[in-house]
Amino acid sequence: MSLAFGGHDKFEQELTMLIKKFKAICFIACFAMLGGLAVAQLPDPTHVPEGQKLKIKAIVVSRTEETFVVVTQDHSATYVAKLTPDTDVSTYRVGAVRGNHDYAQSYLLRGLQIELEGMGDANGIVIAKDVRFKEVDLRTAQSLNTMLKPLERMIAANTDRITILEASDLKQQGQIEENVALTNKAQSTADQGLSTAEKALLAAERANDRINGLDEYDPIKTISVNFATGKFALTPESKAAIDEAAAWVKTQDRNGWMVEVVGFADTTGNSEANEVLSEKRADSVLNYLVHTHNLPLGRVIQPFRAGVNDPVASNDTAEGRAANRRVEIRLLLNKGVGAK
Repeated sequence: MSLAFGGHDKFEQELTMLIKKFKAICFIACFAMLGGLAVAQLPDPTHVPEGQKLKIKAIVVSRTEETFVVVTQDHSATYVAKLTPDTDVSTYRVGAVRGNHDYAQSYLLRGLQIELEGMGDANGIVIAKDVRFKEVDLRTAQSLNTMLKPLERMIAANTDRITILEASDLKQQGQIEENVALTNKAQSTADQGLSTAEKALLAAERANDRINGLDEYDPIKTISVNFATGKFALTPESKAAIDEAAAWVKTQDRNGWMVEVVGFADTTGNSEANEVLSEKRADSVLNYLVHTHNLPLGRVIQPFRAGVNDPVASNDTAEGRAANRRVEIRLLLNKGVGAK
């Protein structure tokens, strides 16, 4: 098929470039959404000998604070690159008039097509010297990340919920089996004679109470973690309060225990913003419990944002508002397990 206007070769070249770019964007989008599965499908990182120079065109597929992983445009090889204070990140220089534009290293986003130049170190990774890209590719990567982040948060939240539900199902199944065994034992005792009938009846009643109480919890202890106005980051004081609570829990019989994390806010600002803020506060506390104290997700009842609801003090005073800016860590005991 021929074109009626001139510049046929140039048109084909531009079309080919657009197709390659589209394929690259599709690849990184699939990679980001599939997460670990996509990582497993990538080639193992290529070892770059110490002192050997490297200059490649590639696509950023993941990032940490100090390193980033790239895959070549034909997806045949991956490299791990390390950022240093001397790493220069900028756009390409265009002609003799239009210079390049410097960017912070944080602009190295997933999906960004780059030209990487560096040198291998003793560990076989690339010490990045220069990273170049086009403005249009940066805008594309920014748009891609804007679309993917909500999806990733949704996938992560759903994964956590599934894990919690599965753990809860397994735990309750074990409790049900235990309670059935107790009921059978009680029945067996009752059959031994009238002198033990009352004991058998009591054991059966207790077993029945435990089965009925599997979905109900008794509050055992509540720990409050307070926050500054408009803040959700943990302070040394708030971490100390959580550490103290965690140390106390380790001294207790934790069979059948669950943890509920609820975030609150005072009435400063609008209700919608306060609801979001209370959720962020709950997330901060939960993340600290999980990562610092290894709290199993199966022990956690889904975190809840209460916003300005259920204040513990009046919002008309500074002291009251300070008390309301809190996260409550509620330690609960399953009634079915706690019944004796």
